[in-house]
This record gives sequence, structure tokens and C-alpha cells, in this order.
Amino acid sequence: MGSELTYRGREVLPADDAGTHSPKPEKRFLCLPRSLRYLLGEQRLLFVLVGVALASVFFVFAPPYTSPSTAGAHLAVDLARLSSMPAVHGGYLMALDRRFVGGRVPLGLKRKGLRIVVTGGAGFVGSHLVDRLIERGDSVIVVDNFFTGRKENVMHHFGNPNFELIRHDVVEPLLLETNVVGTLNMLGLAKRIGARFLLTSTSEVYGDPLQHPQVETYWGNVNPIGVRSCYDEGKRTAETLTMDYHRGAQLQVRIARIFNTYGPRMCIDDGRVVSNFVAQALRKEPLTVYGDGKQTRSFQYVSDLVEGLIKLMEGDHVGPFNLGNPGEFTMLELAKVVQDTIDPNAKIEFRPNTADDPHKRKPDITRAKELLGWEPKVSLRDGLPLMVADFRKRIFGDHSDDNPTTTADSRSI
Repeated sequence: MGSELTYRGREVLPADDAGTHSPKPEKRFLCLPRSLRYLLGEQRLLFVLVGVALASVFFVFAPPYTSPSTAGAHLAVDLARLSSMPAVHGGYLMALDRRFVGGRVPLGLKRKGLRIVVTGGAGFVGSHLVDRLIERGDSVIVVDNFFTGRKENVMHHFGNPNFELIRHDVVEPLLLETNVVGTLNMLGLAKRIGARFLLTSTSEVYGDPLQHPQVETYWGNVNPIGVRSCYDEGKRTAETLTMDYHRGAQLQVRIARIFNTYGPRMCIDDGRVVSNFVAQALRKEPLTVYGDGKQTRSFQYVSDLVEGLIKLMEGDHVGPFNLGNPGEFTMLELAKVVQDTIDPNAKIEFRPNTADDPHKRKPDITRAKELLGWEPKVSLRDGLPLMVADFRKRIFGDHSDDNPTTTADSRSI
């Protein structure tokens, strides 16, 4: 009696005749696991290999997404010179995102914010740098031991999802607080992760210079056993280590030599001449001048320095570069500017000069102008009132201006 097969589609098919039965094809590769038999069956392996080949061709010949100048484009900035004590380690900045650092963003694409760690970011210059980075859309993690930094310098970022503050000392676990050890630690980190490292050195590497103004090729005149040598030689050693890592480990490095800098958030009693004069004038104390007051310095406003550091971080030149304002003032001339700004009746008190105090200090910034396209814009007479407003608020609790502007119009010095 005939039979029939009924499928889900309810189609009725006639039964095969006994003489036309076709057995199932014999299975191959029975000795292999089922997953491999599936891959080898019906030319599936061929299609996989073709797909891999096409993907390889695409990734080999497709243009890279980053700018040619951004190879290894992480950033690391040593801000050790910002400490009020010569031998105390300050901080660094490390960018953790490679894309678009130091190069132009492709047309039609919005600049992607970087994820940045700033150690020493609650200090004077560090906090201003943090402000600038967050302003341009970066996400910032500040690491600070608050030795000279102040939480108040970054409190205005609390609640911002792009800001985080961690209390920690980056010299751990060595428990040594020197700028050399801090620099060496960060150089090692930069080497391990392929980072670009920027050392913020200091004009103190020139010592008591015999050349005026100072150019980057000048080797300096430093007393290696003087009272200032711990800081001077520490920064010179930091420059040496940085260049050794550059030559020996092919680490991308940048070096800035920072001249005297002033502005809001400076430590009030850190012993620097500008903060000394401003604090003394506000407290109705005599302005302390050491020696005859004829020694010279050059003073740059903090916003100018931050712009110079960013240009150097994102540029293609190793340096070193002098970052400072070439406007030169004697200490008596600086005292006169402070008197004009705060109290014309402020008295001047002369005291014996300190050992190894440099007689002259003025940067030649020709190299920074030509290669970085940078020069300072804020004059001393424009920038000093902004610093005075900040000091007055912190000394006397005057909150009439809680947010003093950190930039000023450009005028002649």
C-alpha cells in the first residue's frame, strides 16, 4: 500500500518508488570535532579566508586617523619648579588619549577631548593649566599632595563631570621629595606607555648668567655647592635625564625653561619677590629689598605661560625653549609698580643680599617666537592688579570680586 509524506506546508508528496530510493551522502571528516566539520563543509572556510584577506587589505591601505605629528602623542609635563621650596617635587601632566594631540582635527570632525592626569594640579601654575584644559573640553584628573597646592584653587570645578581630584604624592613609594626623583619616575612611566614628556625646567639653570639676555644655547654659570644649588642643579639634572631618555630610549620629549611667573593663586608667603611685595604692601608692611635693589628680573603673567606650555606640548620641537616676558625690571622698579598699584606710601626696607643671587635675568625668546609662534601679551602693569585682587581677598576675606579675571589686555610694558 502506498505511503505519503506530509510537510508543515500541508503539501502532499507521492512516495518514492522502491527502486528510486537515494541514500544520504556519506559524511566526511568524521574523525574531526563537529565544529570543525561544520567549518570545512560547503566551502565555509574559503569564505572566512576571503573575508580576512579583504579586511587586511583595508587596514593596510586605509589612511591613518591621526595627524603625522601625533606619533606617540601623549603629553607629560613636569611642573616641579612651581614648589616654593627648591627641593620639593611639584607635578606633571599626562594626556591619556592619542588622537588629535599636536595635529589638526580633520575637516568636519569636532575635536575630541583628551583624558588628562595633572599632578600638582592644585598648585599655582598647575591650577591655571587645569582651567585651560577643562575650558577646551578635556577631562582632567588632578593628583596633588597639597604640600604647596590648595584645594581652593580647583574647588570651582567640583561638580563638573569632567573633573576629579585625588590626594596623592607621586614620589611614592620611594618617599623622597626631590624634583630629580619625580622626573625620573615620570620619564619611566612615559617610556612604558609611549608618552610624550614635557619637562618644565627653569631659568635657574642659567645660574648667575654671564650672558645677557640668556639664550637657550647658553650653558649657564652655577655654583654647584651654593645655597641655591639644590634647586639649580636638580633642574639641570632633570634636563640631563630627559635628554638621555630622548637619545637612548627614543622618547619624545619637550623642555621649557620658565622665567619668573606671577598671578592669582600664588602662595602668599612663598618668599618670591612679587608675592612678597604684594603681601607686604597690602598688610601695610615695608617692602623688603635685598641688596641694592639693582638686580633685574623679568615677570610673565600666568596665562601667558599656560599658552606657551600648551603650544610646546602640542608642537614638534624638542627645545629647550625660554618661556618668559623679556620686559626687564630692577627690584626697585618692581617695588615702584607695586606702590603705584596698591599703596603709593608704602616704604622700602633694604636688607643684606642673599648668597648667589643672580644679578641679571632676562629671556631671549626669539626661538619661541619663530618655532612656537608664542610671545607674552600681558604687561606687568596689566597683570599685577589681577594678582592684587586675589591676594586682597585671601588676606582680608574681601569677596567683592570672587572671580578675578585671569587674563588682561595687551599693552606695552
